[in-house]
Amino acid sequence: MKNIVILISGRGSNMQTIVQKCKAEKWDARISAVISNRADAAGLQFAQEQGIPTAVVSHKGYPDRESYDQSLMAVIDSYRPDVVVLAGFMRILTAGFVEHYMGRLLNIHPSLLPNFRGLHTHQQAIDAGVRIHGATVHFVTPELDGGPIIAQAVVPVMPDDDEDTLADRVLEQEHRIYPRVVKWAVDGLVSMDDDGQAVLAPEVVGGLEFVLVGGGL
Repeated sequence: MKNIVILISGRGSNMQTIVQKCKAEKWDARISAVISNRADAAGLQFAQEQGIPTAVVSHKGYPDRESYDQSLMAVIDSYRPDVVVLAGFMRILTAGFVEHYMGRLLNIHPSLLPNFRGLHTHQQAIDAGVRIHGATVHFVTPELDGGPIIAQAVVPVMPDDDEDTLADRVLEQEHRIYPRVVKWAVDGLVSMDDDGQAVLAPEVVGGLEFVLVGGGL
C-alpha cells in the first residue's frame, strides 16, 4: 500500500477531495499525514476528523528557507511517502526540497500553464482577455510552476466573470482532475523520465478526454 502525504496551508479543499476519493474508490493507498505550515489551517481539523495523522511545521523562527525545508523534509519522511501532494501549500520550496522528492512531488496550479504563473491567476486571465482558463496538475521542479504537465482542465471565461466567479469554476475542475492524477501516481501510471518529461501509461492517455473540457464549453 502506497503512502500519500499532503501539504496544506489553509482549508485544503483539494486535500479533502483526495481523501474522500481515496476512501470511496478504495485506492491501494492511504493518506499517511496532512502537514501544514500554519497551526490554524482549517484543513487540519478535517483530516483529524478522518483519523488522519496531522503535523504542523511552522515556517516562523527559521533563519532561511533552506533550514525550514530541512525540518519539513524530516517530518514528511517520517511518514515514508511514495507521493507528496501540494494542496494549497503556500510556500516557495527550495531546490534541495524539490530534488529530494523529484518525481514524487505533485502540485495543482489554477491556470493553464505555462500561462499565468504565480499568484492571482484568475485576475491575470481576466485582464488578459482570454476566452478559456483552467487548472494544471504537474510534477514540481525547481522552476516555479514550470514542471512537466500531467493533466489540464479547461473552463470558459464568461463576459461577466470576476476573480471569484472564475475561481469557483476552476476549483470545480481542480476537484475533478487532482484526485485522478494522484491515483495515477499511486498506481504507477504516471512518472517523470530522465529528460524531465511526464510519461503517461497508454490506458491513461486513452482516457484523457475527461480532463479536456469543463464548465460547459
